[in-house]
Amino acid sequence: MDEKLLTLNMLKSGMFLLLLFCGWVYVVTATVSYDGHAIIIDGKRRILISGSIHYPRSTPEMWPGLIQNAKQGGLDVIQTYVFWNGHEPSQGKYNFQGRYDLVRFIKLIQQAGLYVHLRIGPYVCAEWNLGGFPVWLKYVPGIEFRTDNAPFKAAMQGFTQKIVNMMKAEKLFESQGGPIILSQIENEYELMEYDIGNPGKVYAKWAANMAVGLGTGVPWVMCKQADAPDPIINSCNGFYCENFFPNQGYKPKMWTELWTAWLLGFGEAVPYRPVEDMAFAVARFIQNKGTFVNYYMYHGGTNFERTAGRFVATSYDYDAPIDEYGLVREPKWSHLRNLHKAIKLCETALVNANPTVTSLGNNQEAHVYSWGGACAAFLANYDTKYSVKVNFGNVQYNLPPWSISILPDCKNVVFNTAMVSFPGKHLQMTPVGTAFFWQSYTEAPPSVDDKKSFTANGLREQLSVTWDTTDYLWYMTNVNINNNEAFLKNGQLPVLTVASAGHALHVFINGQLAGTVYGNIDDPRLTFSGQVNLKAGLNQISLLSISAGLQNIGTHFEQWNIGILGPVTLKGLNSGTWDMSQWQWSYKIGVEGEALGLYSNQGSSSVNWASGTSLAKRRPLTWYKTTFDAPGGNDPLALDMSYMSKGQIWINGNSIGRHWPAYKASGSCNQCSYAGTYNQTKCLSGCGGPSQKWYHVPRSWLRPTGNLLVVFEEWGGDPSAISFVKRTY
Repeated sequence: MDEKLLTLNMLKSGMFLLLLFCGWVYVVTATVSYDGHAIIIDGKRRILISGSIHYPRSTPEMWPGLIQNAKQGGLDVIQTYVFWNGHEPSQGKYNFQGRYDLVRFIKLIQQAGLYVHLRIGPYVCAEWNLGGFPVWLKYVPGIEFRTDNAPFKAAMQGFTQKIVNMMKAEKLFESQGGPIILSQIENEYELMEYDIGNPGKVYAKWAANMAVGLGTGVPWVMCKQADAPDPIINSCNGFYCENFFPNQGYKPKMWTELWTAWLLGFGEAVPYRPVEDMAFAVARFIQNKGTFVNYYMYHGGTNFERTAGRFVATSYDYDAPIDEYGLVREPKWSHLRNLHKAIKLCETALVNANPTVTSLGNNQEAHVYSWGGACAAFLANYDTKYSVKVNFGNVQYNLPPWSISILPDCKNVVFNTAMVSFPGKHLQMTPVGTAFFWQSYTEAPPSVDDKKSFTANGLREQLSVTWDTTDYLWYMTNVNINNNEAFLKNGQLPVLTVASAGHALHVFINGQLAGTVYGNIDDPRLTFSGQVNLKAGLNQISLLSISAGLQNIGTHFEQWNIGILGPVTLKGLNSGTWDMSQWQWSYKIGVEGEALGLYSNQGSSSVNWASGTSLAKRRPLTWYKTTFDAPGGNDPLALDMSYMSKGQIWINGNSIGRHWPAYKASGSCNQCSYAGTYNQTKCLSGCGGPSQKWYHVPRSWLRPTGNLLVVFEEWGGDPSAISFVKRTY
């Protein structure tokens, strides 16, 4: 960046003298800077290819292989969010161990010779529980998320500063000789800023100034933030970004999220994106002065434990070039690797010149970069149906539909985005191992006099009670039915109606399951309405409210509620309809098996398990356990859960995450052409089957022998069909 130009711009914006000084020093002394062409590292403009790999969505044992596959795929940079709720689950108590060992992850990237783009946020969205915010933050007095709010800004600045200071202490910024060349503050804030108005604008400027004031020595980025103040670089996220340009001509054109497909939600079909279209999108961006591209995701991974956002599946595969299990997905990985090689051959011309654009036909054009003796050309055909022959430089070239040819010397085509030459190795799931020997334990729904329950008048919001320590909260009350109720004689049972803010609900009457309802990713609200078999005398109503992850996006999502908020009514009684919403209710946090730790070796010994002919099948609130020896070999493993319903899985006490095969995938799984504009519903697979049937089991969680597998089933399944599969070509 030109120093005088940056200084003049900052003076015009009325920024403080201290910030001006920091910005001036940053431009003069930093080894990473930028101008209107590219990010500059050690004085050299660079075309940078990046990919998102989120450290908590894989295991530390997987990290070296993921990083090497990324490097061999032609990446220069690994991008990751920083997950606040994983690092500070309780206020002031931090976790940087295991899957959350951020420093170890970054040092492994450095050892591989790659750079890091650290997206501190600390709001991440990322289809992650509460958008990455810790639940305790929601209950800070007077707080409002992501706006000009003093309690929020204090907490956000504190965590951001902690991460920056940690990186500095480990000398991980590039200005210290480390691999971090870029940082990000906030995340896709532009739309929220528009919604909330001036407080949003004030907050966005504060966040930018706060970040720059931390003195990282590397540039900061704000994605999807058109008014990002200097010296922050604003960048693009989306399926396509060729028409995006930064808000100042002296900032580089950056694409921080090229969506490789889309998230998988329970109840939805599996999205995928043809590699021909992805390559076309990258080439189109580069030919229009783009110099930084990041794949979101390059490896998606797994939402272990209860980290997934609302109705987001445990699998976060994202149809990425490296699949959920750490294997390269072909032909996507190889085709993109070849694209990266072709782009790098053009680097000298791309980072030093502006393109000359020439029409080659109705839907065809050439972008030519020429600098010194270097020349690079991109020949594009935007037609979605027809191949065309175009004349360029007295040579005729054939362009398939929806494709771009890359000519690093302006003469010879080294790559076309639509021509996939790799023969393809298709990944598959193959059964492995022997059948499991299962044992079962069924817990009973609790009653109002449960020793671990408490009472309150009216209906309590779920998260305010559980603080998200569990998916489960019991709502319990008793109903006294007089002997003279007409329904006892005429058989017209009363109707219980329960309105809930989501996400799933099981209704138990006198210990028996009376019904189950659940919402969806678009609308978590639900209502149970059904006849219930009540008897004369005292009846026990036990409602199990279930969360399926917390909201991770939207304006003021700290105000979103879950659980049974009412009304709760009983209709069909002699006196009419009873509104039970303000009755005295008893509450119990979690299910019994969680409190007993049945997913661990020690906890599982605290109850009597049934087996053989006494094994419980298709019964609600049932725990299953088995021990097994690890399948041989090194292939990645998964559990086939096709015949189960909904619940959670543990291996040796480690939480695999939620399973929900009973939620069948909706959508239209028609044949999908790569040509034409892509969106998240264009290319789908698995319609009519479970949204997710396979659940990743990391090899590092297994011992050679004596492994403990525990499955909790909320409303019933048949464990005899659970089996191991291996991920192979």
